[in-house]
Amino acid sequence: MEQYVGLIPIILMFVAMWFILIRPAKKRQQETQNMQSNLQRGDKVITIGGLHGEIDSIEDTAVTLKIADNVRVKFDRQAIGRIVNN
Repeated sequence: MEQYVGLIPIILMFVAMWFILIRPAKKRQQETQNMQSNLQRGDKVITIGGLHGEIDSIEDTAVTLKIADNVRVKFDRQAIGRIVNN
């Protein structure tokens, strides 16, 4: 019985780490994945590198951004960091 009492603090630390670190990180990752899968033509986005643009076309794994008149750049879908509400 004394062996189990010694495990209680370790188990409590694991549970605390789960709620403080692992769970929020998984939630953010899921939200980002949902955002990237729901991209649409015309959305204004910012890439993870900081490039601002508007989605011109979407392929399975790539997105073409219009960043200026007659300037289009192709990015991997995972490179889109967020959608800007303008």
